[in-house]
Amino acid sequence: MLAVLRKLHAWTGLALCLLLIPLALSGASLVFKPQWLRATVPHADRAVEVTPAEAARTMVAAQAAFPDMTSVIFAGPAIGVHEVLRKNGGGYLAPGSGEIVQRWPKNGRVVDWLFDLHHHLLSGDTGTKVAGAVGLLAAAMILTGFVVWVPAWRSFAWRVKPGKKGRAGWLAAHRDLGLISAPVAFVIVVTGSAVALDDLAAAVMGFERARPPSAAGVGEVDWTKAFTAAQARFPGSEIRIAALPRPGKPAVIRVRQADEWHANGRTTVWIDPATSEITAVDDALAQARPAQLYNAFWPLHASKVGGLGWKVVTFLTGLALAALSLYGAESYRRKLFPRR
Repeated sequence: MLAVLRKLHAWTGLALCLLLIPLALSGASLVFKPQWLRATVPHADRAVEVTPAEAARTMVAAQAAFPDMTSVIFAGPAIGVHEVLRKNGGGYLAPGSGEIVQRWPKNGRVVDWLFDLHHHLLSGDTGTKVAGAVGLLAAAMILTGFVVWVPAWRSFAWRVKPGKKGRAGWLAAHRDLGLISAPVAFVIVVTGSAVALDDLAAAVMGFERARPPSAAGVGEVDWTKAFTAAQARFPGSEIRIAALPRPGKPAVIRVRQADEWHANGRTTVWIDPATSEITAVDDALAQARPAQLYNAFWPLHASKVGGLGWKVVTFLTGLALAALSLYGAESYRRKLFPRR
């Protein structure tokens, strides 16, 4: 049985490494995205508190500057510029003035290309599902790797790179690095898969995802009224995201309450465009326990909690996942094509 499991682990790993390596390296690169933006984008290194009036001015300025805009991620303590999401790109607006700081086409920046690679494998919703499946298989690889390691536990050493013993050195490095990185790597791949496969995660964890009201009126949203109502409904919350209404659907406002881990909050307020009044809310702090646990997955996966220490650990774990794939593939290559 152990021999079969070892074979399954090896061959599955060989197939998986082709996708796991780019996912791991792009994820590791994105860990320090906020620091990179603060260092390279004008005004981004400031901490901004967004009021309903500022959020409303930003929505108007964004629609005027970017006719194809869909939503805005507002400035806050981490990033001091408003990010405008568009159908074919994005842009930054300066708080207060609403002036355009930067604009770019879809994947026109390295960080956006890396995000698209990591989240969607550059293939939209289909790529997201594939990335989620890769994460689940990677979790299975971690578990099976531990099982096949147990009989050889006495050979463990604190090594993270191959020695000078040919194929045996590559296998030893794969085994030892895998054991060292396994606890954090398991958390990273499981939480990432849950975010990518959100409907499946909700079904497995036993909760229902909040759905917007099925219908809404037609009109121009009075954003000042809408944001004021949202903050009045959740006093002390930060205004984080707003999305324009789609035909027949309400506008969406996301706020972050003080006790939420999620950087952009998971508390949602739906606004009727005809009246600019609240039609429904989803209070993240009042959700069922499984849903609140799920809301913690993205902050853990994206290193939005835990400070610099967790960022460093997840960055190194991303590198370790890529190295594990390379070590395993190289060891098997040396078995299939030994040097004469």
